[in-house]
Amino acid sequence: MSEARLTQDEAFARIRLLRSANIGPVSYFQLLRRFGTAQAAIEALPDLAARGAKRNYQPTARERIEREVEATRAAKARYLFHDQPDYPALLAAMEGAPPFVTTRGDVSLASKPCVAMVGARNASAAATKLARDLARDIADEGFVVVSGLAKGIDGACHEGALPATIGVIASGIDIAYPPQHAKLQEQIASEGLLIAEEAPGTEPRGQQFPKRNRIIAGLAMGTVVVEAAPKSGSLITARLAGEAGREVMAVPGHPADARSQGCNQLIREGAVLVQTAADVIELLSGFDGQPRSSVREPGEDWQVGEVPDDLPADDIASLLSTAPVAVDELVRQTGNSTGAVAMALLELEIAGRLERHAGGRVSLVG
Repeated sequence: MSEARLTQDEAFARIRLLRSANIGPVSYFQLLRRFGTAQAAIEALPDLAARGAKRNYQPTARERIEREVEATRAAKARYLFHDQPDYPALLAAMEGAPPFVTTRGDVSLASKPCVAMVGARNASAAATKLARDLARDIADEGFVVVSGLAKGIDGACHEGALPATIGVIASGIDIAYPPQHAKLQEQIASEGLLIAEEAPGTEPRGQQFPKRNRIIAGLAMGTVVVEAAPKSGSLITARLAGEAGREVMAVPGHPADARSQGCNQLIREGAVLVQTAADVIELLSGFDGQPRSSVREPGEDWQVGEVPDDLPADDIASLLSTAPVAVDELVRQTGNSTGAVAMALLELEIAGRLERHAGGRVSLVG
């Protein structure tokens, strides 16, 4: 659907669709492809949920969305939908890209060459200075620096790159987090670009940070990790970048410092070692979609067919467990079309019985 055809009613319906129970980015796009408009998809939700064994499903109330739209306007933010010209192409190519985000600031920054920079919250003084200087030098070369406004490395990167920086937050567009970055967040919204996926008024919760991280990775041609512990959010961002076919870069650190172990681990796994802005620029200036780094785990590529065969949701549920499995494996085992399997999975998801995982894998809800 093009921007010219996106009426106010359809935009409202899109917000309502995504805010309805058990609807995520994957199911949202499947519903749009299947029914053509968000308004038609909303009307179909109760029947789809019933097919997945959940009765009395109700989409989110219109009044709730009216309050959200009013709060978005009050925050001086606007919605950016996936098929509008300003929606960044690199983010659109990301698996599970947000159907829409709310923004404050210069949206054109998101369509310029972007570098994601992430790292430890409890960063060392040396790494913090290195991150600030590195971000400034990268911005001076015409790149936009994307980060997550967290304490430590993220904040230093934003400060160094201003105004050529994008802050992606895990809360609503009107919530400053962490509170000590309230002034920095407002400065980014005024001089750079602030992006949020959650509704206004939403306080950050643990499960929202990985979602925030995929937007950071999705906006950029490559992600630089400056300092990070193993199993940190920064490594999640790096791996999301790798899985999306983007460059993954890491600044090496002293092996005795736990905060450097994540970066050193990434380098062992195939990330490109970088130490200066020149290293980053050299790697990304000629980026053609074929990264030199090898931190990746390709996912499955599948879509809902226009007219899927009828496949009972319970038939698919009987093959699933709480262990994630690839959708193409379900297609092989059932002998049904990809569209039929995807529609049955969609029915299970709307009914609250299905969980989606990275790499196009699904499982029953634990």
